[in-house]
Amino acid sequence: MEVRTLGKDLTVSAVGLGCMGLSHAYGAPMKKAEALRFIRDAYEMGYTFFDTAERYVGTFADGTMSNNEELVGEALKDVRNHVVIATKFGIKMKGNHMLLDSRPETIRSSVDGSLKRLHTDHIDLYYQHRVDPDVPIEEVAGTISELIKEGKITHWGISEASEEVIRKAHVICPLTAIQNRYSMMARWYEGLFPVLSELNIGFVAFSPMANGYLSGVYGKNDRFDKQTDYRSNMPQFTAEAGEKNQKLLHLLDDFAKKKAVTSAQVSLAWMLCKNPQLVPIPGTTKRNRLKENFGAADVKMTKEEMNALDKALEELPMSDVYGGANYINRNS
Repeated sequence: MEVRTLGKDLTVSAVGLGCMGLSHAYGAPMKKAEALRFIRDAYEMGYTFFDTAERYVGTFADGTMSNNEELVGEALKDVRNHVVIATKFGIKMKGNHMLLDSRPETIRSSVDGSLKRLHTDHIDLYYQHRVDPDVPIEEVAGTISELIKEGKITHWGISEASEEVIRKAHVICPLTAIQNRYSMMARWYEGLFPVLSELNIGFVAFSPMANGYLSGVYGKNDRFDKQTDYRSNMPQFTAEAGEKNQKLLHLLDDFAKKKAVTSAQVSLAWMLCKNPQLVPIPGTTKRNRLKENFGAADVKMTKEEMNALDKALEELPMSDVYGGANYINRNS
């Protein structure tokens, strides 16, 4: 697989692996041994960029607690120097709610916990999972700068960041990447591309296929388990959305057939060709999808093909797409 550089010097595979679904959120849980083998399969296939977070906790098929950082750390500990591991801080649980907390003392506690769970002495890319409105981003960046000097992390970023936040943070401690939601159905961050190019900051795209919807494998009558699968509450997976998105899915299918690839590969290749500083991190629990996503980096688009896709995306009707969970502040 080709490689890309995030920021000044963080080299990663052009497509990374979002590991969250190996612990929870996308259907019935895996067995731990299966999840460990899956991550190793990805590495052996050529993936070098693995994304996790301290927040990603679930239950394995045998009923034991599944901590995603521990899973990633255990799977990759003997090849640690050959991979880039990204993880995140800033979200805690308060009952059934997710709490934003990026106070300096919390960041320090979080990084030490993540280092231990990941079986490593440093984190390659450490994201603020979501911006905390109660803590100035300059204060967060200052704490990160100290952690970089201490050698606990080497690069940092922010997830779901705006231009204002990016510029304020970058002045204090240069950012390597932002990680924002981005797909053919969620293009609201494209306005950041010029800013990121100006500041030499990479864009890591999560949910690059709209939570799998753009793979084209789901029908309008598919149903998901409300206990184990987040897609059960996502607007793009409703029957009504299935009707509204038919032209979009047909566009992808037709384009894929002409290129002799899959709809999923078209959706990933489209964003890879739009921005040389962009790296998608699709998640999956299926080996055939792992290989399929990996192959998207080899799919090239002409300028005419890109223009045709962009024009169609501007004009085609689309349903709403999942835009993220709600969070509460510490004082709520």
